[in-house]
Amino acid sequence: MNLVDSLYKLWQSTGIANFIQPVDPNITNGFEQFLHQFGSPIMIVVCLFLLWLGIKKQFEPLLLVPIAFGGLLSNIPVAGIAEPTGFLGIIYEFGIHQGLFPLIIFMGVGAMTDFGPLIANPKTALLGGAAQFGIFGALLLALCVFGFTLPQSGAIGIIGGADGPTSIYVTSKLAPELLGAIAVAAYSYMALVPVIQPPIMKFFTTKAEREIQMTQLREVTKREKIVFPLVVLGLCIIFLPDACPLVGALTFGNICKECGVVERLSDTMQNALINIVTIFLGLSVGSKLSADQFLTLQTLFILILGILAFSFATAAGVIFAKTMNLFSKNKINPLIGAAGVSAVPMAARVANKVGLEANPQNYLLMHAMGPNVAGVIGSAVAAGILLALCN
Repeated sequence: MNLVDSLYKLWQSTGIANFIQPVDPNITNGFEQFLHQFGSPIMIVVCLFLLWLGIKKQFEPLLLVPIAFGGLLSNIPVAGIAEPTGFLGIIYEFGIHQGLFPLIIFMGVGAMTDFGPLIANPKTALLGGAAQFGIFGALLLALCVFGFTLPQSGAIGIIGGADGPTSIYVTSKLAPELLGAIAVAAYSYMALVPVIQPPIMKFFTTKAEREIQMTQLREVTKREKIVFPLVVLGLCIIFLPDACPLVGALTFGNICKECGVVERLSDTMQNALINIVTIFLGLSVGSKLSADQFLTLQTLFILILGILAFSFATAAGVIFAKTMNLFSKNKINPLIGAAGVSAVPMAARVANKVGLEANPQNYLLMHAMGPNVAGVIGSAVAAGILLALCN
């Protein structure tokens, strides 16, 4: 091999020579040919934008930053970082494809969650259930209007639960080819809860309804807090075993928190373990942000359906709370119905903020935490239904 051939081989191994792919004669569509040739540079720009959103705008930075950086790494030419034998490919197979990372995160969520407000006012669990309407409404739209398959529709619908780990878990089982778009949509809309929810909440309520003050919640005993996760898991075992991986992880984390004898385990789940897994989860999800999977018309449809699912869930929770007031002596503020989505505790804080705007004496945070934590359970149950329905 002469010097010229050696230099040419060296050139061919550089990123500059491989960023733009050669024309593929088998691709006849001009737009598809453009994406084939320039997909990697475009996706690097997209990932830099997501990184900017995470750092500058603080849109769920704990996950959006590693997702965006994982996307950058996966679009580096030649390196093969996202290939099955690459760094991100190995992490993805181990943690996402096998469903491990979302379950560990659910353990951490359980260890950080106080089910006391839900136990003190159990009827607010109905609001968490009502908010899951957004999941199944989006599923029907995706299936009947946008032409997605049933498994893909189920994966898209779960965005309405506003629960990132659940969205990743369900998508990895039903439609892994949509994982990048669904993960970005789920976490983006979770970050936009303070922007998306208030207009919907105000549209469906009157000022008088937003001013409703609720009585102080009763004190919940330690025994009740220990028994509650066991009861939830027991009901899941009886009625919906498909949801047991998520519900089991959630209730295990919670019982470690409440029992008071394994503080070290609870602290590890709340801090070190969930942080480590969040890093790997974000990077491996980002490995699916390749041009051929993300730069499609399907991604646009997913973003549209995601915002509709989240809006439907918010509206359903508020409307169901108003309906409950028709049959209840002790009125509840309909704003807490919007907290039935699984974005804990952000949705509860938004309900409290809108309530304070209507009435400066109206403190709804603890009341809103009831449907908020019910939404966590509800999204896990909805995930089990989708897995049983669509698999």
